[in-house]
Amino acid sequence: MPAIEHFAARAQSYRPSKTVFFWSCIGVAAATMFVGFNWGGWVTGGTATQMAASAADHARAELAATICVTQFDKAGDKVALASLARTDSWKRGDFIEKGGWLTLPGIEKSVSGAADLCAKRLTDAIPTPSVEPGG
Repeated sequence: MPAIEHFAARAQSYRPSKTVFFWSCIGVAAATMFVGFNWGGWVTGGTATQMAASAADHARAELAATICVTQFDKAGDKVALASLARTDSWKRGDFIEKGGWLTLPGIEKSVSGAADLCAKRLTDAIPTPSVEPGG
């Protein structure tokens, strides 16, 4: 009865050919890239540039909307706030732009998305009338 080699002993004595070694390296590199790009959060340079530009645009809109809300609050125009609340949701951005609350010092062109964000923040801040139960 021949002696049965243990797996560890067989693995230790194994010597892959150059071809097997080369294709194993290629397979490991491909698997690493697949896992990295799908689950590891890796992105290409182009995607990173697009993500950075999108984040910068969003940050500009957030800042402009915050300034817009502050300017709207400083004006203290309750009639304008009520008019904003009665305006259709798709027209609120235009209402904010025409009202001049989005005008930022030193900037001629309004920031994209800021008017809608400002209108949303302002309408979210409007208290809704509470209805008493049974009354």
